[in-house]
Amino acid sequence: MGLEDLGDLALHLIMSKLDAKEAAILSCVNKRLRVSASEERLWRKFCADDLDLLAPEDPDGNTVPSFKAAYQIWRKVFIMSPWLLIRRVKRCWNTIKSWMAANFPEAGGTLRKGASEAEIKEMEDTLGVKLPLPTKVLYRFCDGQDITSVFSSGSERGSSLGLIGGYSFYDHVVNVYLLPLSQVIAETKEFVRHLGFSNRSKYIVVAASSTYGEKLFFLNCSNAQLYVGTKNLSIDGEMIACVPSTLINSVHNFHGNQQQDAMLLWLEEHGRRLHSGIIGLRGEGDVRSINLFPESPPLCSTAATNGVQTRASSLLIPELCDPQKESEKYWFSYSIRMRLLPEGCIINGTSFGSCQLYWRRWIIRANDTVISDVNDEAVIGKDLVTGKMIGCGKYPLLYPDGKEFVYESCTPLTSSSGSIEGAFTFVPGRLTEPKGMPFDVKVARFLLKVPDYVF
Repeated sequence: MGLEDLGDLALHLIMSKLDAKEAAILSCVNKRLRVSASEERLWRKFCADDLDLLAPEDPDGNTVPSFKAAYQIWRKVFIMSPWLLIRRVKRCWNTIKSWMAANFPEAGGTLRKGASEAEIKEMEDTLGVKLPLPTKVLYRFCDGQDITSVFSSGSERGSSLGLIGGYSFYDHVVNVYLLPLSQVIAETKEFVRHLGFSNRSKYIVVAASSTYGEKLFFLNCSNAQLYVGTKNLSIDGEMIACVPSTLINSVHNFHGNQQQDAMLLWLEEHGRRLHSGIIGLRGEGDVRSINLFPESPPLCSTAATNGVQTRASSLLIPELCDPQKESEKYWFSYSIRMRLLPEGCIINGTSFGSCQLYWRRWIIRANDTVISDVNDEAVIGKDLVTGKMIGCGKYPLLYPDGKEFVYESCTPLTSSSGSIEGAFTFVPGRLTEPKGMPFDVKVARFLLKVPDYVF
């Protein structure tokens, strides 16, 4: 029995086991197979499997007559690029855009349509570089963020919509945007002019903090690695790699049959962290932004004592790092979150409706060596609920309403890894009207470590 002798259902089941290329080849055998290979439900499956398309759309989001037509348009538009790479980049952007649509639509609305081949070539010719192919495809799908209003207006709301996100401690505020090609050209020219780099440099600026010059990311178009500037960037161009070099092959090589570079790996990892809940949103009033402090184990420690829960995590702050300096090579910011659980503050079986922080104790280590032992009143840093500085010390009062008190601070480290652990002393009730004896609340040990991926 040949394929032409099978029933329609059996033939469809066979076709559904093939990929689009195999189905197209089979359609050339005879008229019946050509009809079966043209079924819309079959091409709906190919579009979903290969491109995560749930509607027949072209690369610009325009509706087309059928899924088969959509698939053909996609193949034609990206005919010069490996199909596996197209599928991978499409999934990378789908991951990020779907999270934005569900959680942060105001930032998702800043993402631009993909750049054309002509626009990419203009950027390459202007700067004298050739983009690694995966980065080029990334820009074909999305030309960064629309940041004109952000940098011109200086509004707090606009400057918090960075795709990469950021952090704040004391008066240091960072929120990183992915730059469109026009801004890549402008920022790279400024970088070359101010730092005295050769006009033939292969570095281009691809992402930057909304506070100009605060934090800059560079793609080396020769080795396909992504870098971020250190404290010495403006002095000698010092940078830190953002992606493990072992994962980056030559621009012309393949890894697991899929071409990749640092930009693609970096954005894939960012999307994974967003979707898995490792990082999320923070809010200061009506202003929201992506918060890079990890929210879940193992990168975030959690402990609960007498009804008080603490969470703590840290971040490398590359723009403050000074690898040439012995005492303060690496700078880390840490975020401490505390809340009173619904059952209230429980002391010896008695529940109290509030408790207030009085004292803090920190032990900071570089590797296994204690470099700082802090024993003092209150907490010092930035209150992320009000957004106000608490440099003079603050004594947070907790209620069992689920709200977290969050503050962020920083510390230098002499090595690339270390840790912090400690405790807060609370009193049940409030300091002016204590309801019982003071008690210690544990802050579980959390790591200070230069990560594989730097954001």
